[in-house]
Amino acid sequence: MSRTLHLALHPYGVGGPGQHGLWKDPRVAKNASIDIGYYIRQAQAAEHALFDALFIVDSQFINATYPSHYLNRLEPLTLLSAVATHTRHLGLVGTASSTYNSPFNLARRFASLDHISGGRAGWNVVTSFDTGTSRNYGLDEHLDYPTRYGRALEFVQVARGLWDSYEDDAFPADVERGVFLDPAKLHELNHAGEHFKVAGPLNISRSPQGQPVIFQAGVSEEGRDLAARVAEGIYAPGGSLAQAREYYADVKRRTASHGRDPEHLKIFIHGGPVVAATDAAARRREREIFEEDNDFASNLALLGRSFGAYDFSAHDLDAPFPDVAHLAEKGGRTGAAKIIERAREQDLTLRQVVESVNEFRRAPFVGAPETVAGTIAEWFAAGAFDGINLAFRTDDDLELFVDGVVPLLQKRGLFRTEYTAGTLRGHLGLPVPANRHTEARRLADRSA
Repeated sequence: MSRTLHLALHPYGVGGPGQHGLWKDPRVAKNASIDIGYYIRQAQAAEHALFDALFIVDSQFINATYPSHYLNRLEPLTLLSAVATHTRHLGLVGTASSTYNSPFNLARRFASLDHISGGRAGWNVVTSFDTGTSRNYGLDEHLDYPTRYGRALEFVQVARGLWDSYEDDAFPADVERGVFLDPAKLHELNHAGEHFKVAGPLNISRSPQGQPVIFQAGVSEEGRDLAARVAEGIYAPGGSLAQAREYYADVKRRTASHGRDPEHLKIFIHGGPVVAATDAAARRREREIFEEDNDFASNLALLGRSFGAYDFSAHDLDAPFPDVAHLAEKGGRTGAAKIIERAREQDLTLRQVVESVNEFRRAPFVGAPETVAGTIAEWFAAGAFDGINLAFRTDDDLELFVDGVVPLLQKRGLFRTEYTAGTLRGHLGLPVPANRHTEARRLADRSA
């Protein structure tokens, strides 16, 4: 069976990590990150191009050094509910923390989005990168890795149980018999686990896709294993072709080891294409973007996010990289460990670490439309991804990709030429999960 490429859109707003100068671009509205019109236009452009989904990232802690988009942005589920009423086919994926939410409340909110959109909702499960988030929720400390990931696994299991509260035919709404609900098809959950105790049932029925699609974005061992156990989509970091292939093969292998079909887990890598009339023009533009965004003070502050929003400005920039390994244990441990390892192996100063982390690196999807389409096809065939989570700096950049690259991908037979499904699961080729209570009754009837 031939594989189909999947494309998602990740709006930058006024600029996320590494896009320190984007808000200065005259083509970018200074209020883009809180302008619902901006997101609706982005979503409609993505839907016009037949993309699978719109992806909204989120976090719940900031300080004044954080990226511009993070300082002032809309809450994902509120945003996506508005976008749902202005689109018909596009999947709508929102980020929400399993560390700083309750299962009943979040399950209800995503189920509501799933109904509002007609079965197009997805949940990107995160365990919260920013250690300072704990203080916004009355906790003195951020939870450690094992606790956060154990909680995340149980959270997803509880949410899925709640989404099965009603069987699909629980509401006959038979006026003649005076029966609105068949009470035999309403089920309490009565979950009591290590992290949660939830009775249920949820007060909303299943949507046309059964349950929202579960996404995950972890790169650590715990993150990869969580994804292999419960995720149906992954937002992967990408990197080089070799790195992307290693990640893809590893997570697909882990998925199979948990008794799941690896085809039911779609891996998206991050992609920020730069498209121009010629390869040379695109490479020049790529370098210009780097120069626009390469602000040392902002890069120094960004480095601190991996270490619990630590303020590195208190250190001598030309002294050896400080011993901050303990700060990474509850924050961005995987990325921080790589930074510490490089600093030790190469005996780098703090200044050199900042410069090395943010040095210019040529991106893969840069060039004329034919070049970009060819590289995407090459990586796709090599088993580096199932899809790309695309981010564009401006509407013009999105338009260049949609008008120049998408038709070439369609010509190669890699990307759809029309929507053939009305749900996010349908776009991704994922099965509708059977309601556990209906399935139990079916098995009982078969064995009787």
